[in-house]
Amino acid sequence: MSYNIGLSGLRSTNQALNVISQNIANVSTAGFKAARAEYAALYAGGEPGGVEVAQVSQDFSKDGSKEFTGRSLDLAISGQGFFMVKNAQGQTAYTRAGTFNKDASNFIVGAGGEKLQGYGVDANGALLTGVVTDLKISASNLAAKASTRLDFKANLRADAAVPATTPFDPADANSFNYSYTSSVYDSLGTEHTVTQYFVKTGANTWDSNYYVDGAATGVTQAVNFNTDGTLAAPTTPVVLNMTPAGADPIALDVSYTGTTQYAADFSASYDADGYSSGELAGVRVDDDGSVFAVFTNGKDLLQGKVALANFSNPNGLAKGDNTSWTATFSSGNAVIGDPGAGGLGTLTAGAYEGSNVDLTGELVNLMTAQRNYQANAKSISTADKMTQVLFSSW
Repeated sequence: MSYNIGLSGLRSTNQALNVISQNIANVSTAGFKAARAEYAALYAGGEPGGVEVAQVSQDFSKDGSKEFTGRSLDLAISGQGFFMVKNAQGQTAYTRAGTFNKDASNFIVGAGGEKLQGYGVDANGALLTGVVTDLKISASNLAAKASTRLDFKANLRADAAVPATTPFDPADANSFNYSYTSSVYDSLGTEHTVTQYFVKTGANTWDSNYYVDGAATGVTQAVNFNTDGTLAAPTTPVVLNMTPAGADPIALDVSYTGTTQYAADFSASYDADGYSSGELAGVRVDDDGSVFAVFTNGKDLLQGKVALANFSNPNGLAKGDNTSWTATFSSGNAVIGDPGAGGLGTLTAGAYEGSNVDLTGELVNLMTAQRNYQANAKSISTADKMTQVLFSSW
């Protein structure tokens, strides 16, 4: 019986050595989770029967170190959750290895070609939540978009003097108080300038004169303020009709919402829609998993959103290739959600999660396993010598 007990110890220790060796071999593998062999004593009718490896568990509770690379599609999860990927056979796997790239078809793929899963967008760029699909980056250029609005916001100095020179002349700086130029675009993506010249006409009253590309539009808008410095008029947008050569006509709505008159220096800002055409320059992933295509004109378009999955029992997952796992009955069904929501971890772009193996600890475990192996071998050797003594006494 002692032979079998010692033999079970050798077998179990050999399994533990395999686990330790696997940990050490993957100390630099992205998304790898350290495993350990867990032993259980064997008894038969109350008599000792040796030992066995009851299970090999993995440490999903400890994050690996973040390896910062600066690559836009490298993603690291901090906390719970897994990336969802789909292989060529359509099978879904789960991984912590966030080293992603674009393939020849512009799908976001892992090191083994598995396609990253997430929420896609419709033809208008709206996110389709609830439908998980292959994430893909559009390779087409961004077409130009004509401007339709210009939201202008400024502070006109309350104690400014009425210009002594009249009438208003854009070439004479003494005939106006302030000027500000904004950029808008036509349907061909050509940039046009809209310059506003502000002329104070009296207490709390101003005139705004509009010029497009240096030419007068003939539009003058009275801008009036209340005694507390807030805007009194206009309360609706001023419409500028533009007819750029070779492009569609533009009806530009100029809004003054938020404009004030206080005894402070002149300041102004604007926000306009519309842009010139652009080529794909790169990809950006935000912390919430949103994936954007970035274009040379400074604009970006939403391409989708990375979705994460979690399980009630991650140790019930079945191990697969390429540092991935598959769902089983023991793991339970995947709970899918946005990064940072519902107990799921957060994302860090420009980095990937390294292995969580503690190399120093594994080397100590290796020495311990070696001693255990020697001790079990010694017990077999001792039992053999005792048997030899028994035989030699006959």
